[in-house]
Amino acid sequence: MTLWIIGHLLAAGIGLSLGLIGGGGSVLALPILVYVMGVPPKSAIAMTLVIVGTVSLLGLIPHWRAKNISLKTAIIFGSATMLGAFIGAKIATLPIVTESFQMMLFAVMMLLAAVFMIRRSSKPTAADPQLAFYPRPVCKYCWLWLMTEGLGVGVLTGLVGVGGGFAIVPALVLLGNVPMKKAIGTSLLIIAFNSVAGFLGYLGQVSLNWSLILSFILAASLGTIPGAYLAQFVPAQKLQKTFGYFLLAVAALVLVQNRQHPQSSQIPKHSLDLRIAKNYPGDRT
Repeated sequence: MTLWIIGHLLAAGIGLSLGLIGGGGSVLALPILVYVMGVPPKSAIAMTLVIVGTVSLLGLIPHWRAKNISLKTAIIFGSATMLGAFIGAKIATLPIVTESFQMMLFAVMMLLAAVFMIRRSSKPTAADPQLAFYPRPVCKYCWLWLMTEGLGVGVLTGLVGVGGGFAIVPALVLLGNVPMKKAIGTSLLIIAFNSVAGFLGYLGQVSLNWSLILSFILAASLGTIPGAYLAQFVPAQKLQKTFGYFLLAVAALVLVQNRQHPQSSQIPKHSLDLRIAKNYPGDRT
């Protein structure tokens, strides 16, 4: 019961982060599910996709009202990311792809996201700080580059369950010529698309605890309310830098955990199902 409470308090922290800095918090869902709630990584990744997709849709509402969404770009870029997410999920369900490999890849993505956030926050005078340190493309057919990057981001989403917003926003601005405000709103819609496609790739292949998914979504949604309020008083760049260092610490923890216990990926499926049933007697598919 104590771990259940701690896990949901941390889930509220996901929403708090989204409210404070407009992103990043969803990347915490996977380590919370795995290391606090005891969910096996493959199941946790599929569950994370549902949580990330739903929270992204909730965050999309104010952008939709403000008309800060490029629907055409979301459909074009999103079609590539959705294909990639479905392929990535199908690859992840292959026996050769171990859970340790997925968690190590997730940690690498967290490290990249942390570096982007920390270095971006050190450029307070930049016109578009979200583009800081992102390589500017020199290309004749940028839409082709956009689709290619979308496919790659989608594959990673399917493999490790994160939306890849830190890569989607700069790609939309630099490759799709989308204004920054619209790029942020559009990225949330694309992340929701990715989550649906990736989840469909996992559906029927892993055990899911729907009661835990719904309670995490509720906790994260409630966390966005104080986050949005506190954002008025705390400088965004200072928050991004602090959160970036926090991501570095979590990524290091995941890397160490999987180096010390690589055999966890070899646990038989029936044992994983028994562990889920013991910890979470709620709904499963």
